[in-house]
Amino acid sequence: MPKFLIYGSYTQDGVEGLLEEGGTKRREATEQAARSVGATVEGYYFAFGDHDFYVIMDAPDQASAVSASLAANASGAVKVKTVVLLTPEEVDQAISRRALYRPPGRGG
Repeated sequence: MPKFLIYGSYTQDGVEGLLEEGGTKRREATEQAARSVGATVEGYYFAFGDHDFYVIMDAPDQASAVSASLAANASGAVKVKTVVLLTPEEVDQAISRRALYRPPGRGG
């Protein structure tokens, strides 16, 4: 099952909701959203720094992951980004395909 990193930050409304409900309730809500698209949450972490939270999610496909991400963003309580994660084996497969590419300005 493909793996995704979802990370983001709370808006003012999101912070107020977090303060009201607590961290475990946010994890539970995220797990419920993941289940609704056939995905599972492998890990949910709060963090210091540029982003407030990081979620590692296994989803059946990219459309499922995007569906969960769009729903979160549409809420207005968070601003999330989704990153497709690749295994070392998937990178090996990509390397073995050797795509042909000519950089701009280098031959015709």
